[in-house]
Amino acid sequence: MTAYARRAGNPSAPSVLSMNFIYLGAAATLVGVPAGLAMTDANSQTVMTVSLATFLAGLVLAARRWPRSVLIISALTVSAWRCAELIGAGWVWPATAAAVATVLAGRVRTAVLTSGFVLTYGLLWDFSTARHGTDWVFAHLGGEMLWVSAALAVAIAWRNNRRWQELQLGRRRVEERVEIARDLHDVVSHTLAVVGVHLNVALDAFDDDPDEARASLRLAQQVRGRAMTDLKSLVGVLREGELPSLTSLERLCEQVGAAGLPVTLNEFGDPVEVPAPVGTAVFRVVQEALTNTVRHAGATRATVTVRYAPDSVLVDVRDDGRGAGQVVDGHGIAGMRERVAALGGALTAAPAEQGFVVRASLPIAKG
Repeated sequence: MTAYARRAGNPSAPSVLSMNFIYLGAAATLVGVPAGLAMTDANSQTVMTVSLATFLAGLVLAARRWPRSVLIISALTVSAWRCAELIGAGWVWPATAAAVATVLAGRVRTAVLTSGFVLTYGLLWDFSTARHGTDWVFAHLGGEMLWVSAALAVAIAWRNNRRWQELQLGRRRVEERVEIARDLHDVVSHTLAVVGVHLNVALDAFDDDPDEARASLRLAQQVRGRAMTDLKSLVGVLREGELPSLTSLERLCEQVGAAGLPVTLNEFGDPVEVPAPVGTAVFRVVQEALTNTVRHAGATRATVTVRYAPDSVLVDVRDDGRGAGQVVDGHGIAGMRERVAALGGALTAAPAEQGFVVRASLPIAKG
């Protein structure tokens, strides 16, 4: 399961650091530091080694909020342990997770400069103070330099790839907004043309055939009502500043939870490649299904599951209510089905063994 939580380090370097990495980095530090020191015969004092690993792992947990501070404190801690001979080797590598977290948070320069400074200090210390030989120094520091360089290079490459994907997603959203603006123009033009035709018919038949005139006026009123609904929806999207997207699902579930229905959101896979129209449809399906649950189902909880595959998105909204209010295929479910079908997908809504289930499958077109 993937969670995408972003925090901006600065306007030009957005963070792609997720809580999943934080937990993974903390666990890797907790296990990897004692193991690495044992493998290099640098475990001078087991108690101090375990204490160092625990402290560094705890710092990593705070890296999402204070990445630079965590890296600097971690590097200083490792250096202090090393200078006090509490560990026999290692200047930067025990703080690898903190360095990678700093890169993913958008602080690439801080990570590179801090690592380079500590390694330079370690080189001078091992030569001048510890009096190690050249072979020993280059064997240990050389390997450590390669390890840290590789870790930072992978982190930078992964971060750049994620930023490129997000830029592509933003571009698609802009294109979708342009399409909505075109739809807005088409709705207005079509509505005015149709209403104008019916008004002309009503005007011509006003004296000779009042019934036909009234019928034309009623048709014009119906066209106007449908157009107003479409216009309200399109203008609402444009006023929001951004399209309803997959990143809005968590906020939607929180809002429903605040209304009295606990909602669990499970997301599997990577939503970055999902086109804006599909993302909007997923949001609307979940929104309508949860709205029906709150209004009609008498449920005590609901679960939303979204699975992102390379060629499709699968949505499952399940509640534990009676489902009686949703069994009738009303406008809400019909609207969801039409929206999904317009994108080449399919939607089912039916009672389950315990509750009610809405399922939708939407294909992802490859451009």
